Amino acid sequence: MAEERHHTEHIPQWKKDEIENIKELIQSHKVFGMVRIEGILATKIQKIRRDLKDVAVLKVSRNTLTERALNQLGESIPEMTRYLDNQTALIFTNESPFKLYKLLEQTKTPSPIKAGAIAPEDIIVQKGPTSFPPGPILGELQSAGIPASIDAGKVAVKETKVVCKAGEAVPQKLATMLSKLEIYPLIVGLDLRAAYDAGTIYGPELLAIDEGKYFSDIIRAAKNAFNLSVNTAYPTSATIGTLLAKAYAESKNLGVNAVILEPGVMDALLAKAHVQMTSVASKAADKDANAVDEDLREVLGAAASAAAAVAPAAAAEVKKEEEPEEEEDDHSEEDGMAGLGALFG
Repeated sequence: MAEERHHTEHIPQWKKDEIENIKELIQSHKVFGMVRIEGILATKIQKIRRDLKDVAVLKVSRNTLTERALNQLGESIPEMTRYLDNQTALIFTNESPFKLYKLLEQTKTPSPIKAGAIAPEDIIVQKGPTSFPPGPILGELQSAGIPASIDAGKVAVKETKVVCKAGEAVPQKLATMLSKLEIYPLIVGLDLRAAYDAGTIYGPELLAIDEGKYFSDIIRAAKNAFNLSVNTAYPTSATIGTLLAKAYAESKNLGVNAVILEPGVMDALLAKAHVQMTSVASKAADKDANAVDEDLREVLGAAASAAAAVAPAAAAEVKKEEEPEEEEDDHSEEDGMAGLGALFG
C-alpha cells in the first residue's frame, strides 16, 4: 500500500488531470468507444472532430493513461482495456452504439497511399486518357509500371493493369504516380473497435447493420403475418376490417353465382343478366343476319325453280279449260237456230 502511494505521488499533475478528465467524460456520457486512428493525418482527425462536435466528443490520449482511468472506474469498464492497441482514441456520445458506428463509418473517405504502405487490396489502374499533356510524365508513369503512351495529344494509359497486389508494399514511384492520377486506394476514417453501453460491450461485427435490409425484413414479416391472419380467418384488430370485407365479398359472389334473389345482390344479378342478354342478343343478331341472307337466297332460288317447272303445266291447263267453253257456246248457238227453223218452218 505504501509502495502504491509512493508511486502515485510521483505521477505528474497533468497526467492526474488527464485521467480524471477521461473518467469524467465516461461518467457524463451514455456510451463511450475506442477507435483506431493509426495512419490518419492530424488534419483529418481535426476535421472529424469538428464534424462530430454536435453528437460526440473525440479525445486522443496515451494508452497508459486511458488504462488507468478505466481500471479506477471498476465494474465491467476495465474489460475495455483489451481494445487498447497501438494508436487509439476515445469517443463519447449519448447516442446508441449503432448510431455511433454509423456516424464513424460516414467519416471514412478515399485517401492516397504512402510509399511503403501495404496495399489493402489489389491496386488497379484503368485504361483510358489522362489530363496530362505529353512530357516527362510519360516516362514517370512507365517507370512506375503503368503502361502509358500518347493518344490525341494527351498521355493515356494503354491497358488496365494491376500495379500492386494486395499485401504488397507500394513502391515510392508508384505511390507518387497514383496520387497524380488521383487514384486513392485507402479508405481512411475512424474504425470503431468496441463500444460500451450500460455494462455491455459491442464489437463492430454486431453494430454493422444494413438498415435498409433490416427495415425491408420487418416490413416483409409484417405483411406475411397479416396475410397469414387473413387466410386463416384469425381476427385481430389489424385484420378484422379486411376479414369482414372478404366475408362480404364472398357472400355476395355466392349469392350472384347461385342466383339468390336477395336485396343485397339484386343489383349485381340485374347487371349480370343485362350483360348476358346483351351478349346473346349481339351474337343472335350476327347469326340471324347471315342466316336470313342465306335462307332468302335459298327460298328465292327454290321459288324460281318451282315457278319455271309449274308454268307450262299451268298454261296447258288453262288452255284446256278454255276450249270446252267455246264449243259449248257454238252448240248452243246452233241448237238455237235449229229450234227457230223448226218453229217457223
